[in-house]
Amino acid sequence: MELFESLYHLMFNAATDALRAMERGDFVRAQAILVRAQRAAEAGYLAETDQ
Repeated sequence: MELFESLYHLMFNAATDALRAMERGDFVRAQAILVRAQRAAEAGYLAETDQ
């Protein structure tokens, strides 16, 4: 459960940051934020489940 909670927080915070970037019209930054979070979440999940 702890893994999914941390991944949820990672993605939620990234979505919040991306929305703020979009409000400023910075769509390239918003995309980068989401892609970075997606990669981090995937890596975190794989690291914990591939044991």
